[in-house]
Amino acid sequence: MSSVSEEKSPALPQVRNTLAQPILAAFLAGGVAGAVSRTVVSPLERLKILFQIQSVGREEYKLSVWKGLSKMWREEGWRGFMRGNGTNCIRIVPYSAVQFGSYNVYKKFAEPYPGGDLTPLTRLICGGFAGITSVSFTYPLDIVRTRLSIQTASFAALGPHSVKDVPGMWAIMASMYKNEGGIAALYRGIVPTVAGVAPYVGLNFMTYEAVRGFFTPEGDQHPSAIRKLAAGGISGAVAQTCTYPFDVLRRRFQINTMTGMGYQYKSMWDAVTMIVSQEGIRGMYKGIVPNLLKVAPSMASSWLSFELTRDFFVSLRTPDY
Repeated sequence: MSSVSEEKSPALPQVRNTLAQPILAAFLAGGVAGAVSRTVVSPLERLKILFQIQSVGREEYKLSVWKGLSKMWREEGWRGFMRGNGTNCIRIVPYSAVQFGSYNVYKKFAEPYPGGDLTPLTRLICGGFAGITSVSFTYPLDIVRTRLSIQTASFAALGPHSVKDVPGMWAIMASMYKNEGGIAALYRGIVPTVAGVAPYVGLNFMTYEAVRGFFTPEGDQHPSAIRKLAAGGISGAVAQTCTYPFDVLRRRFQINTMTGMGYQYKSMWDAVTMIVSQEGIRGMYKGIVPNLLKVAPSMASSWLSFELTRDFFVSLRTPDY
């Protein structure tokens, strides 16, 4: 009996050591971090999208976070707060996992020597490449999530839709592929997305590691969760504010072919000029209030859950095996 147990026992340390590998641990922890952070701020994420795609002259969702959330709750209940979050989590888990995992890969290549510290510029560049990598893998899910988020919202031109009328994620994806141009339809708006994601992710990683180093100086073996949350919130707010206009462009292009929405942009420059001429500079920042309200708790919970999960997997290592 004991011999059988001894034969099986080596497998467990091998699995533990595999999970403890830095890149795999970062990949798994990134997936957990993405799901946690997006679920926490799902109502504000949806409200931001509704603000972004509302064209000039419409006031169904006014620039008031409280009124927008109240309208959403009144018309759709708690399901309205979570509309599109399932798709978002399906997207964000691999997106966040690839982002954190690839960032650690790029860092390895960029280190001046094994374990060497990176300059802020190098972190910015590595984060940018990580953002491009992650968005390239998961973009079709993002565009479907955007459409799910607005399907039940009562925009005047579209009219209210009941939940029963709304097709599911895969049905929307199949319809877009069939009726809107194949694979290209599933990647509509990816140019402004990449243009915004690369600097956003780069700024996020660069700012977080700088602020984290300030809040938790070297030698602090047990930094408080509050300090980690603060570092994550600050990094997210800085990155989002600097790159927000690209996010607006991404959303507008994702619904560019939807009837009743009134957008027919031919290029990024055409979109920018039309938005600024019709809606002013403020048009490039529509939805930034709920976005800033969500980004601090979102990134704070993302970084905290990432570090806790990563540290858990790293702790599984059995060095004597």
